[in-house]
Amino acid sequence: MGKINMQKVLIGGLIAGVVLNVVDFVVFGMVFKAQMAAAMQALGKPAMTNAQIPWFVFLDFVAGIVLVWLYAAIRPRFGAGPGTAVKAGVAGWVLGGLLPTLFMWPMALMPQNLTVITTLIALVEWPVAAAIGAKFYTEGAGRGAGAGMGAGAGMGARM
Repeated sequence: MGKINMQKVLIGGLIAGVVLNVVDFVVFGMVFKAQMAAAMQALGKPAMTNAQIPWFVFLDFVAGIVLVWLYAAIRPRFGAGPGTAVKAGVAGWVLGGLLPTLFMWPMALMPQNLTVITTLIALVEWPVAAAIGAKFYTEGAGRGAGAGMGAGAGMGARM
């Protein structure tokens, strides 16, 4: 059981963050843009502005890094590979998506259908981002390009 390779966590996490940013751009910036603006207006708040976008982009990168770090932390117990990465993604979603949504649910800040749909999208988005980011996470010193590709070494040996 080796130490977590933080350089690889950052690399994989940034890649996972790209996935999160792309999905969030499509979901919130295109598909549900009008519904989000209407929900904000119902709260007496303006629609999201371009000045706010860097904050959300930054947070998606932070979330990606946390997802890959969580994968690295649990892989000694669950084994390396995409199944463990999906577990990390679901755990991250529960902590960063589901629980905050459930805490806000009784306040009815957002329309119920929009809340349910975006929470379910995140249930797919976060594990996929974790799995993609985890592909770039390896442990061990001296592992260069192609290392770990000996006999019997498959995807799990590299993750």
